[in-house]
Amino acid sequence: MLAGKHVLLIIGGGIAAYKSLDLIRRLRDRGVAVTPVLTRSGAEFVTPLSVSALAGVKVHQDLFDLTSEAEMGHIELSRAADLIVVAPATADLMAKMASGLANDLASTLLLATDKCVLLAPAMNVRMWTHAATQRNIATLRADGILFAGPDDGVMACGEFGPGRMAEVPVIIDAIDAALTHGPLKGRHILVTSGPTHEPIDPVRYIANRSSGAQGTAIAAALAALGADVTFVTGPASVPPPQGVRVINVETAAQMLTAVDAALPADAAVFAAAVADWRVTTASDHKIKKVAGALPTLSFAENADILATVSHMTTGRPTLVVGFAAETDDVLAHATAKRQRKGCDWIVGNDVSPETGIMGGTENAVILITSEGAETWPRMGKDEVARRLAQRIATALGV
Repeated sequence: MLAGKHVLLIIGGGIAAYKSLDLIRRLRDRGVAVTPVLTRSGAEFVTPLSVSALAGVKVHQDLFDLTSEAEMGHIELSRAADLIVVAPATADLMAKMASGLANDLASTLLLATDKCVLLAPAMNVRMWTHAATQRNIATLRADGILFAGPDDGVMACGEFGPGRMAEVPVIIDAIDAALTHGPLKGRHILVTSGPTHEPIDPVRYIANRSSGAQGTAIAAALAALGADVTFVTGPASVPPPQGVRVINVETAAQMLTAVDAALPADAAVFAAAVADWRVTTASDHKIKKVAGALPTLSFAENADILATVSHMTTGRPTLVVGFAAETDDVLAHATAKRQRKGCDWIVGNDVSPETGIMGGTENAVILITSEGAETWPRMGKDEVARRLAQRIATALGV
């Protein structure tokens, strides 16, 4: 059901902009609140008055609206809706999105949003098939942008081929899928998170500084896309996300058991910072301090959960994603780890103390796949999670 949902509709320039009026009407009929943004070129084809009358609210057109910008109105607009829809999405708007440009209200909203974006492209067939446009489309799809259309048909210019904006019912179906189902509906994804605690005695343990924030954000982002998420977490300092199946564990051995029980899965994301070693001589009683005498601890290597799942011969997830927390030579070490572990992707990040990433709210990662390495700018862990979740959805072919 779409009732109660909120869509931010960006209307680009082009003769297909007239369809946006019907789209607004049909969404309103279904109980959807529509906040319209009309580009300067879009206003050449439909009037602000007609858009406002159908939407029942003010039409936003200017980035530098002093009344709203005093409170950073463009940021609020970009994040208040459940979904951003661009219809029609012109070649120019798509190029701006792919390049990260933000020189007007529409492009700024699209760059500042943390919500899912759905494009309904509309342009001349030659523009659609041009190599530059196709490169931009590939970039946008890799970023997790959703598409509705375009269709093949007769253009306003008289040419025939792909580039015609999808019909309104098709766009509404795509909106419904994005809002009520999500591209990962029906997919089971396993996520591990947090540190593990390897006991020395009942009051002491070996651990690390992982807060579990990144793994938690990833699980939440996948659930927001409709995935059935099993969340296996060590003793993290952040609460688990809502809407996922939570399995709490303490040690690496317990995490491996929980992971094995949670399979099969379509994808598995191993964001947990699992301890490499455990104490083989863990005491059942608190080890007492004796002046001048240090306790002797014997260590054993923990099972490698990422490598174990990556090398499964039966029941292996289609996509296995690992994490590599490094303090130096991140790209080299993470690339080698991907090859050594046998996983499909590795997300490498620099957790040197001066970065503040371990236990912090931001991350700066390198996504390493069979196609190469992709460096992402430093951003909030929620945004890293959203981007990764969208990439996973694309990789799973949804």
